[in-house]
Amino acid sequence: MLNRLQVPTDVAFLILLWRLRLKLSLRDLAEILLLRGLVFSHEAVREWEAKLAPLLTNALRHRRRGTAGRSWYVDETYLKVGGRWCYLYRAIDSDGALVDVYLSEHRDQVAAERFFRSAVEVTGRTPDTITTDKHAGYPPAIAEVFGNAIEHRTSKFKNNHLEQDHRGVKGRTRPMRGFQQLNNAHRFCRAHDEVRNFLRPATGRNQHVPVAQRRAIHAERVAALRDMLAIA
Repeated sequence: MLNRLQVPTDVAFLILLWRLRLKLSLRDLAEILLLRGLVFSHEAVREWEAKLAPLLTNALRHRRRGTAGRSWYVDETYLKVGGRWCYLYRAIDSDGALVDVYLSEHRDQVAAERFFRSAVEVTGRTPDTITTDKHAGYPPAIAEVFGNAIEHRTSKFKNNHLEQDHRGVKGRTRPMRGFQQLNNAHRFCRAHDEVRNFLRPATGRNQHVPVAQRRAIHAERVAALRDMLAIA
């Protein structure tokens, strides 16, 4: 797939990384690279994202299988798709590491069940505790997917750090012109969170990482992302 691009592969990777991490539009990316003598349209950037983002997402999801903690914090945030509000289900563990992301048109038991099944599939683990808000769809969904062996806690105060974590994807999607299709929005949000989780230098919540160490970790992991895409 990388051999059929109209730009060098390292440039395509850089465009994808900027698209997922920085608050830039498709046209912004095309204009930035135009200053370096590379001419392509914003639609080309859209096509490269559609082709390459799933490859990177799958590689990252495979890489972190079996690493998630046993205590999950689950919540939804809103995202507008095609002029309608949809629900982005997100979960992190007690260390702040990503568990899974799932975008749904509905906020109900069916959507919650699909999210939990997807989370179990990607993590390869069953949690011991799940903390959610008091939405009525969660208890029957947890019972259906996990049975009665899971401790289900309902406290909005214990989910405060997850609500703060929503700022990552909300801050990235806010400058965009929005999504027209659910599949495209789901693909972008999942890729964004996977890359953001992989690049986070801390291994726990509120952990201090010196600036020099953060820079070294970032450079090392960006190189690893490039290698993943090349292998895929």
